[in-house]
Order: sequence, then structure tokens, then C-alpha cells
Amino acid sequence: MKTSSLNLLHNKVALSIEAITIILATMAIYFQDLVIVANEAIRNNQQELSTMDQLIIDVVKNESPSTVEQLIKLIQLRQPAVTEEEILKCILRLESQGKLVFKEGHPPSLPLTLTSYLRSTQAYWYWATIILAIATTTLVFTIPENAYPIVYARYALGSLFVLWLPGYSLIKALFPTKELDNIERTALSIGMSLALVPIAGLLLNYTPWGIRTTPITLSLLALTITFATAAILREHQAKLQEDIQQRKSPLNT
Repeated sequence: MKTSSLNLLHNKVALSIEAITIILATMAIYFQDLVIVANEAIRNNQQELSTMDQLIIDVVKNESPSTVEQLIKLIQLRQPAVTEEEILKCILRLESQGKLVFKEGHPPSLPLTLTSYLRSTQAYWYWATIILAIATTTLVFTIPENAYPIVYARYALGSLFVLWLPGYSLIKALFPTKELDNIERTALSIGMSLALVPIAGLLLNYTPWGIRTTPITLSLLALTITFATAAILREHQAKLQEDIQQRKSPLNT
């Protein structure tokens, strides 16, 4: 009886080991096929990119387009399925690699990614706005009103925080490029700040927090950061589109 039980247990273990072996072998084949497909997709993508890059270089050498706009049209005649934006990105990448050169007189390329744009000098206003807003909030919560004379720094930054930053960020989000001159932008920034602060106070009046220093300060900080972030996103997209439209410079390879 014990021998038959042991034999039965041995057979079950053997079958289990065999089943596990089959499953592992199947998984190995599956992942091998998956890796092969992934590698082929990567190679195809790289091949498409290199093919497009080579096509752009050949068109510049053979057709000698005088502007980027003409180059894009020539590429689209050969590759109708490729969009203008994709072609321009390839052109800008070739320029950054030194394989395609714009003649003198054309401004430098705008950073294509938002991360690069945030590190450029064109985003200094954004970081200045964020730093001033955070610094003012910190002073409000750390410096008491009777701490003279350092409290005057709190008053100065607080005035800027209330009368300028929220409105400036909102106007920047609404008009990210040069639709307004400096005088108009300054006047609208102050006016919009004077409108936003009472609205924020009115809304806070109907909340459990009420109209107090802490909720008003945090509300203005949130508004400023939100509007400034929306503004930098819109500014980057607007300038990128403007850069696409204004690229009229001759090309060299």
C-alpha cells in the first residue's frame, strides 16, 4: 500500500516537473520571439529615421532649395505620408548634428523639448516668477509683523506678490508671445492682479478657511504657479510654431 502511494506520488511529481519544463520552454520561446520582434521594430525605426535623414541631405544637395519651406515641400512630394512637423524635426536634428547648416542671418534653433526650453535663457521669467512667489510665501510664514527692519522685505515682496505676479502670470498665459507691448502688459498685469485678489478672497469667504493670511497667501501662490506653468507651456508651443513658419533661410550641407 505504501509502495503504491509512493509510486503515485512519484508519478505526480514527475508529471509536475514535466509540465513546469514545458511551461518554461514555452515562455522562453515567447520572450525570445518578443525580443526579436522588439529588436526588429527598433531597427526598422532607426532605418526609417536614417532614410529620412539621407533623403533630406540628398534633396538639399541635388535640388538646392533656398528655404526650409521649399525643402519640406520637396520632401513631401517624395514622402506624402510624412507630416511637415516630422520633417522639420528631422531638419532641426540634422542641424544640431552639424550635417545641415543654415546660412548666416538665421537665428539659432529653438529648443525642441520643454525640458531644454526651461533650461534656456528664454525661460528666465518663469523661474523668476516661481522663486519670487515661493520666497514671498516663505517670508509671510516665517517673519512676524513686529520683526523690524526685516519685515520691510516682507512688505515689499508682499506688494509684488499681490499687485503683480498673479496678473502677470495670467496675462503671460493668455498672450504668451509678443502680442502686447511692455506698457500694455504691465498695465494689464496690475489690473488683472487687482481683479484676481478680490475674487480669491470672495471665494475663500465661502470656505471653512475664510479670509485669513494663510489661505489667501497659499491661494495666490497656487494661482501664480498654475498660470506661470500654463504660460511657459503655451509660450514654448507658440514660439515653436513661429520658428517653423519663419524659417526662410538658405541651406547648406
